[in-house]
Amino acid sequence: MLYRLLLPLIVLSSTSLLSAQPQDCANAQTQGDMNACAAKAYESADKELNALYSEIVHRLEKGSDTRNMLADTQRAWITFRNKECAFQANLTEGGSSQPMVKLQCMADLTKQRVDQLKYYANCEEGDLSCPVPAR
Repeated sequence: MLYRLLLPLIVLSSTSLLSAQPQDCANAQTQGDMNACAAKAYESADKELNALYSEIVHRLEKGSDTRNMLADTQRAWITFRNKECAFQANLTEGGSSQPMVKLQCMADLTKQRVDQLKYYANCEEGDLSCPVPAR
């Protein structure tokens, strides 16, 4: 008996979860889909950033000033990114588009940081302007 009462609720909740995950972000039409796509873009960029950051950290000597400075720089950058994106999304505060605006900003700035870290990760041997040793 309880099963028959719960089954419709389970079906309804599973279909709403499926619709919250758009298949095609290029053609997202609802604000919920656009928000989900912005989250997906940010998560992808953040995953790439974390992998690259980890690679660079492992190439720096443990306890070195350079490694500590990288960690300090990354923390400062995260603070900047979060505040900058909160600023950019400020006018949409409380609106349904706020998550999209903030997450798009976070994705864009994270991609820029990825490009910076890629530069460090691919420095040529002897490049004195690069704090990360060549592979």
